[in-house]
Amino acid sequence: MITLPLSEFRANASSTLDLVQQGQTVRIMRHGKPVADLVPVREQAGDDLPNWKRPFAPVQLPPGVSLAQAVRDDPDRLPA
Repeated sequence: MITLPLSEFRANASSTLDLVQQGQTVRIMRHGKPVADLVPVREQAGDDLPNWKRPFAPVQLPPGVSLAQAVRDDPDRLPA
């Protein structure tokens, strides 16, 4: 892990991001206290997303049927 004061990060932001892109973690300090960690982006981020952020297939209803009617008719058909 590389530790940088905020002033050095601001002066060298582009080169610092190059380090992060290469896999390094950079900790930004302000007045001697850590305020942020810059970490590389994970390639497989879909597995650790909360349910409400995961993509889902839209519900396909038959023509002329409301969502309320579809739930009453077959509640197991809709995604959980």
